[in-house]
Amino acid sequence: MPSLPWSDIDTVLLDMDGTLLDLHFDNHFWLEHLPQRYAELHGVSRAMAEMELQPLFERHAGQLQWYCLDFWSAELKLSVRDLKLETAHLIALRPDADTFLAAIKRAGKRVIMITNAHRDSLSLKLERIELAPYFERLISSHDYGFPKENPQFWDALQADIGFDPARSLFIDDTLPILRSAREFGVAHLLAVKEPDSRKGPKDTAEFAAVEDYRNLIAGL
Repeated sequence: MPSLPWSDIDTVLLDMDGTLLDLHFDNHFWLEHLPQRYAELHGVSRAMAEMELQPLFERHAGQLQWYCLDFWSAELKLSVRDLKLETAHLIALRPDADTFLAAIKRAGKRVIMITNAHRDSLSLKLERIELAPYFERLISSHDYGFPKENPQFWDALQADIGFDPARSLFIDDTLPILRSAREFGVAHLLAVKEPDSRKGPKDTAEFAAVEDYRNLIAGL
C-alpha cells in the first residue's frame, strides 16, 4: 500500500462496517442468524427460509432499503433490531482502527463518518464501540435519502458539509461505493483488504487497500 500524501489531505471520510468495524458481525447476522431466526419465528425450515430470503436480498441490494432496518422488519414481519441485539457481542473494532482515528484527529484532520447503516444499526454499534468522540459528524445515508452508491448521495454530502473532494481521503470496503466517490472527484481512495476477519483477504480491483492501519499513520 502506498504512503498517503497527508499534506494534500484535509478531510478524512470513513465508512463504518468492514472499514472501522469487523464485517463478521454483519455477515454472520444476515447470512446465518437472521435466516435461522426467520425460520424459527415463521415455522419453516432453514432451507425454506433461505429460499424466501435470497430473492429479496438480491432485489434490494445496493438500494437504500437494503440498509434500512424498518424496511426489513416490515418486509419479514419480525424485529430486526431485536434480532441484532441477540448477536451484538460479535460487534468488534478492526485492529488498530482506534489508533488510526486518534492519530488523524490529533493531526487536525477533519474526520467524518459516512455510512449506509440505518440510524438504529449505527446507534447499536456506537453503544458497544466508542467511536463518536473521534468524529466531527456521523452521517447516515438515510439522512439524505440516497445510498453511497448513488451519485446524489455525494451531492447531498457536499451541500451538507462543504468538503473539497480534491483534498479528501475516503476509505470504504465496497467497490461500487469507491467508484461512486471517484466519479464525484474524491482524489484519495482506499479499499479494505480484509473487511471480515473470518473470510480472509479480498480482491480490491483497481484500488489500493488498507491492510494495517498503523501503516497509514506514517507521515502524519
